[in-house]
Amino acid sequence: MSKQVKLKKGFDIRLIGKAEKKVGDYQPVKTFAIKPTDFIGMQRPKVLVKEGDTVKAGTPILIDKKLEKVKYVAPVSGEIVEIKRGDKRKLLEIKILADGEINFENFDKLTSSEIKSASRESIIDKLTVSGVWPQIIQRPYGIVANPEDSPRDIFISGFDSHPLAPDYDYLLKGQSNYFQAGIDALKKLTKGKVYLGLSSDEKSAELASIQGVETTGFSGPHPAGNVGVQIHHVAPINKGEILWTINPYGVVQIGKLFINGIYDASKLVAITGSEVKNPSYAQTYIGSCVDSYVAGNTKSNNLRVVSGNVLTGEKINSDGYLGFYQHQLTIIPEGDYYEFLGWMKPTADKLSFHKALGLLSFLFPKKEYALDSNERGEPRAFVQTGVFEKVTPMDIYPVYLLKAIMAEDFDEMEELGIYEVVEEDLALCEFVDVSKHPVQQLIRKGIELIQYS
Repeated sequence: MSKQVKLKKGFDIRLIGKAEKKVGDYQPVKTFAIKPTDFIGMQRPKVLVKEGDTVKAGTPILIDKKLEKVKYVAPVSGEIVEIKRGDKRKLLEIKILADGEINFENFDKLTSSEIKSASRESIIDKLTVSGVWPQIIQRPYGIVANPEDSPRDIFISGFDSHPLAPDYDYLLKGQSNYFQAGIDALKKLTKGKVYLGLSSDEKSAELASIQGVETTGFSGPHPAGNVGVQIHHVAPINKGEILWTINPYGVVQIGKLFINGIYDASKLVAITGSEVKNPSYAQTYIGSCVDSYVAGNTKSNNLRVVSGNVLTGEKINSDGYLGFYQHQLTIIPEGDYYEFLGWMKPTADKLSFHKALGLLSFLFPKKEYALDSNERGEPRAFVQTGVFEKVTPMDIYPVYLLKAIMAEDFDEMEELGIYEVVEEDLALCEFVDVSKHPVQQLIRKGIELIQYS
């Protein structure tokens, strides 16, 4: 690795229920869904199919009228069984009843040498029409990248440090050739560099030998695996600049598109959490219904089912659908109870960043916990404790940034680093906040204020 970064600020939330590195015996998933709400910034979705239509994996089913070049496609072949809408006919889901055997739309294949010699325009055209493009996210704002833009650099985080996060080396096992092809294609999209962040603590067998990238090793607690934190320490973004980011799965998907000529939405998903009987991995496709992973595989019925991790994931029903970008399903106890003065009772079974009265978790730094969704409090006055800075390994002042957002002070937001962050970068602040503020919602509010000003 060309550079090593050791982070001291942050906090690892150690939970019970990490997925064992094996594929579990789950019932086949029957339905899959694409949810426009997964794509931040999509304001004018247009459905390209109707109920009863048959599609192949890679058939366009949705576009954003503001970015019509980018196609959102079916992850599997089958029948469109429901186009679900909410209030004011807001599009919520497009559901597909999958075929027993997946059929694919065919795209032109390219060899490694052909990828390297292809033009930037032809690479972009192939990525946008095939449905792979939404894997590329723009910074600032954390939205699907505009293919008309030219990014300064492209960043990839090769590991995930969120609670119970899947092991990327296991997710990518045997796919380094696709990853390399994806890197070769991504290099055509920027005049700058492609940066790859790797864990210094756990060496990656799949990504360590990848060519054409500038690698940086990161060590330390979460959020060391966040691509925004890595950008901050390697080549920070400045006002007026555009960076693109993509997760390793997206890079592999690009490689499969060029080498195999198909939109391959297959993926491994980690089924995690203290309420899961047998935490393991499931072989599935993007947008999988989670009922096959929940039914008969939990220790109780009063559950919080999360698409993603407990810090940044989305609460869904037990028959809901995994988000487009998620590689993890987390199931924990629902915290729908009131505990009178629970914070005062001496216990080592509750995890806290604070060395608070009664909460003794700091005495057992390696212990894993079975936490529920109870917030143990309600929003109150903003208490300045200095704790936000202790879990944010970036040269910004989170409290002042959040107050600037609340005051809608645009100049202050810009000076305090709004261009550098998205929700996940300050999610730990929400976890440690004694004032119970919706930090991630506030960050998104600030981003939208700047974006649309």
